Amino acid sequence: MQQSDLHTVTISEVGPRDGLQSVSGVMPTADKFKWIDALYAAGLREIEVASFVPAKLLPQMADAAAVVKHAVGLPGLTVMALVPNLRGAQAALEAGVHKITIPVSASQAHSLANVRKTREQMVEEVRGIVRWRNESAPKVPVEVGMSTAFGCTIQGEVAEDDVIALAAQLVQSGVDEVGLSDTTGMANPAQVRRLFTRLRAEIGERAGAAHMHNTRGLGLANCLAAWDVGVRTFDSSLGGLGGCPYAPGASGNVVTEDLVFMFEAMGLRTGIDIEKLIAARAPLMAGLPGEPVYGMTPEAGLPRGFRGHLS
Repeated sequence: MQQSDLHTVTISEVGPRDGLQSVSGVMPTADKFKWIDALYAAGLREIEVASFVPAKLLPQMADAAAVVKHAVGLPGLTVMALVPNLRGAQAALEAGVHKITIPVSASQAHSLANVRKTREQMVEEVRGIVRWRNESAPKVPVEVGMSTAFGCTIQGEVAEDDVIALAAQLVQSGVDEVGLSDTTGMANPAQVRRLFTRLRAEIGERAGAAHMHNTRGLGLANCLAAWDVGVRTFDSSLGGLGGCPYAPGASGNVVTEDLVFMFEAMGLRTGIDIEKLIAARAPLMAGLPGEPVYGMTPEAGLPRGFRGHLS
């Protein structure tokens, strides 16, 4: 969801989905509820809470329907879920999600590893999901997060022309937004500016979120580069939890705490209380004891006299 206010940024928290799918442990459902409640209390109003995939593949997501049903009880929260196919989309909408996101990879090799389908087959899958959405739940937005848009650990370089052509195909298929994901942490700021500029020129207002990973320490720099060229929605994960299990060597997401601090320090409004956001690490760590969490802002603390811009 792009914001028209140049001084407003939407932070879309993906930890309960992207973060949890990458860890070996399984967070108990009750702890997921507490974590989501804490994120909501901090001011987050868009949270990707689960993915609807077979439990045998991702046991961390076996309780997806229960988690969605809890989250939709929080007033004003946009509850998102990831779905890889029509069956997942049907289950997600039955559970009550407000928005679904579909992973479509720009890299053919990653697509086969991640969803066992070619890019072309995934475009057809997207068309089927959109047709079913139009008939059954026309008010539920469908977005695509384009994986490996900036490079792939399996394939290597991903041609920018392929990324833009795929985005155009997806918009023609009827999706509401296409965002770009640095699944493997290979992006750099110049590349981010260039590719998002081309994306916005190609698909206009349907250009969606920036989903950056901090694998090589460039996550925040890449988010700022995306902001510079008009992106206003950013995915991130509390404590930097996460990373694609099908992209070898791709470590965690941009840390929500650090991303919020950067934007708030710049005078931009996220609507998030950073102190409450840092406090939301407690239920995360309680639900996944021993799992490492990251973030410079929580370690250093807020500067003396720092004031956020709650709206």
